[in-house]
Amino acid sequence: MKLKTQYVCQSCGFSSAKWLGRCTGCEEWNSLVEEQQEVVSAKSTYRHSVTPQDAPSWVNLDQDNKDLKFMNRYKTGISELDRVLGGGLVPDSFVLLGGDPGIGKSTLLLQVAKGLTCQQESDLKVFYVSGEESVDQICSRAKRLGIEKSDRIFLAAQTQIETVISIIKEMKPNVLVIDSLQTFTCGQLESAPGSVSQVREVAARLLSLAKSQGIAVWLVGHVTKEGMIAGPKVVEHMVDTVLYFEGDSGQNYRLLRTVKNRFGSARELGVFEMSSEGLEEVKNPSSLFLNERSENFSGTAITSTIEGSRALLVELQSLVSDSSLAMPRRTSVGIDASRISLLAAVLERHMDFSLSQNDLFFNVAGGLKLSEPSCDLAAAVAIWSSFSNRVVSPHWVFMGELGLTGEVRRVSLPEVRIEEAKKLGFKGVVLPEKNLERCKKISGIELKAIQKISQLPTIIDEI
Repeated sequence: MKLKTQYVCQSCGFSSAKWLGRCTGCEEWNSLVEEQQEVVSAKSTYRHSVTPQDAPSWVNLDQDNKDLKFMNRYKTGISELDRVLGGGLVPDSFVLLGGDPGIGKSTLLLQVAKGLTCQQESDLKVFYVSGEESVDQICSRAKRLGIEKSDRIFLAAQTQIETVISIIKEMKPNVLVIDSLQTFTCGQLESAPGSVSQVREVAARLLSLAKSQGIAVWLVGHVTKEGMIAGPKVVEHMVDTVLYFEGDSGQNYRLLRTVKNRFGSARELGVFEMSSEGLEEVKNPSSLFLNERSENFSGTAITSTIEGSRALLVELQSLVSDSSLAMPRRTSVGIDASRISLLAAVLERHMDFSLSQNDLFFNVAGGLKLSEPSCDLAAAVAIWSSFSNRVVSPHWVFMGELGLTGEVRRVSLPEVRIEEAKKLGFKGVVLPEKNLERCKKISGIELKAIQKISQLPTIIDEI
């Protein structure tokens, strides 16, 4: 077996036979590092591939396969996490969990271990391997979370992947937790821990282990300054599910968002609240985002956004003030700033008032990030309310996409949004005229249709 010298980009994983000042894959400067890689001849690869013990197994697609593993998911004991995973943890699945340092990734996975092993008639074994903490530190956190004297949770502090695999083959756990991926190394590579080649090789070995041994593997990944999981993108392509754990340092709640999921929806959102006893589920996220809203101030409006299969009600806030600058400021938190500038231009054109001499500040209360165009109408209402200093009824919800010609366009799943508003005790919903016919059968809440944004002042007077 020969060793070959290559230069590998530490940002994207691009490899080159010679050193380059700038990576041609991601265009980063000074990111290529020299690494030694093994070269396996094609002849030996062919001999290995045709050995009888490596022959694949298969099933007939037409037959009734009642014993397929994906049909029997593991319940984690955390309903919000089960929702995000698509109904539970799939055996032999490969899950990558990313998040900022201290956000609660290790805490969540210890609670998952507790939930998997504390259920009745559960004989699952969980193997938690940490490359960053000692066994005593893990035990201390587990004790704080109320996990004590469990004979089906096993701990280890290791950084060598070969040692971990040998323990796994002896122990035969059902669930494996690797915390975190960047701290583990493969002894056959000479590169430093956390390098692209190490991360890729460790992930590949764990993937093979998960699929061949039927083990559900959790990988914890570091996050870069840009908020992306560190390491080459090939790791995200390898795994079955990619989850991001988000949270504001000034808030106690945490958001678990699905980015990729081969076994469920890729738009689900789980909401947790951090407490002294760990992460607690938030059963009604809308009430969390609305619990501090005020009723006697202008510049606010309530909207509904869809996250996966659930509707969330959030408060949008706007502040329009006189500007002394030649170019007034447009600042937005929680929603794309260019989208707010576009809505401001639509309001100027179709509602006969000018924002060219005003600063515009916009915020999504609670720290939630919105990308759905169905929030356009509520954002426009908040801006108009702040500019005209008129209070909008806090008992109404606004939803609709705003076009450049001033029309209010239909939204998806209007029934789900209206039912959520009805459940929380809202009096009515302002929605696009194209959605009204579909929602007329819903009782217990008042519905008002809007076709053009120019109709907004009249509708505000009526509600």
